[in-house]
Amino acid sequence: MPEPRSGRRRPLSRRAVLAAAAVGLSTALTASLSACSPSSDDVSSGGVTLTFSWWGNDDRAARTKKAVELFEKEHPGVEVRTSNADFGSYMQKLATQAAGGGIPDVAQLDYRQISQYAGGGALLPLGEAVANGTIRTSEMDEEFVRTGTFEGKQYALPMGRGITGYAYDSTVYRKAGIPTPQPGWTWQEWAQANRKIAALGLKSPDGRDMVGANDNGVNEDIFEDWLRSRGGKLYKSQTELGFTEDDLTEFWTFCDELREEGVVAEAKDTSQASTTELSPMGRGLAAADFTWDAPFPGYPALLGDQVHFAPVPTADGRQGAYFKPSMLLGVGANSEHPKEAAELVDFLLNDERAGDILGFTRSTPPNRTIAARVAKTLDGAEKEIYEYAQKMEKYGLDAPPPAPPRGDVAIQTAFKRAYHRVMYELTSPREAAREFIDEAERELRS
Repeated sequence: MPEPRSGRRRPLSRRAVLAAAAVGLSTALTASLSACSPSSDDVSSGGVTLTFSWWGNDDRAARTKKAVELFEKEHPGVEVRTSNADFGSYMQKLATQAAGGGIPDVAQLDYRQISQYAGGGALLPLGEAVANGTIRTSEMDEEFVRTGTFEGKQYALPMGRGITGYAYDSTVYRKAGIPTPQPGWTWQEWAQANRKIAALGLKSPDGRDMVGANDNGVNEDIFEDWLRSRGGKLYKSQTELGFTEDDLTEFWTFCDELREEGVVAEAKDTSQASTTELSPMGRGLAAADFTWDAPFPGYPALLGDQVHFAPVPTADGRQGAYFKPSMLLGVGANSEHPKEAAELVDFLLNDERAGDILGFTRSTPPNRTIAARVAKTLDGAEKEIYEYAQKMEKYGLDAPPPAPPRGDVAIQTAFKRAYHRVMYELTSPREAAREFIDEAERELRS
């Protein structure tokens, strides 16, 4: 069973709650989790009742409920109350639960939440459950499993293996004479591709010329890939940044100059890019967009089968992309049934029947046997992202970094806010970088 809790659980601070909720500020706070299980009156006395929550679309919800029903059938006397919501509402709800007494018995977690909730005492260490085989990890990469650790202890297990890339319109790329992007293509080649596309003079639905891509400067994930391709990192430790003012100034200057050239999206279009449909590419204003593999199928579904998935550019052939947990599963520190909660985690990660049901709804399953099994049933965009991951793994990627520090959610928000000031010509890349680093360092020290 999982390791016992030591001492009293420390509640999350108000700052931590606000930081966690910041992920979903754009979503209405009033949106509620949709309960999908019977009320407490229906639970037979003497049985075990677990709570399990996640975020995601209707397809993910239906598949997850079906897998949970199979778990209940395999574990007589255990009932699982499920709930789900959209990403923003879920993040806010989970932060409120953590501050008010405890998260669900089993909760789906974002990579950025691990340090925050583990450090705040909201998650149960799972080292013993892994060591005694309650949660099996033998079919998962060791480096990938470590993404769920904090200060040397395992607090969560990855539920999906994701990787970054570019959704791109292959028809437009061919018209511009741009070769199919390969894993070793460079940022300079990517910039030149944008110039060639802008030079075509293709018209978007609103009559403006189509550009090459969205403005990368607003996205911290892209900056991390850019840094890693140069041998750098986003964080040196849980309390220290891994890059300098010069690093960030160079990146933001690169992005700013491309926007000023008119070869990437305008500031007003980048600012609206809260969904695939509202992104410059989704609106027909750009030929490519940075994204993760899990949401990629939404692009060809919206724009057509000519949209494919390309690698993130490199610095002289060194890839900065890495396999990141698209989401993880953790057990609440106050769970009254930690053993059964750990068994549910294991079932969702390692049972072949559950794997068949869940498919690639959370990106590539971390269990390699299940991933290979389910991959045989894939086609279209889902098959493409699976093959893309295999291709990138063969090319060679550096190991994933540890889970980000507790201040990362607030830092990500500050990153976006700082570059918006650059986009709207309110400050220079150098000044924005200096101000951002000051704010980020204060956040990490707090």
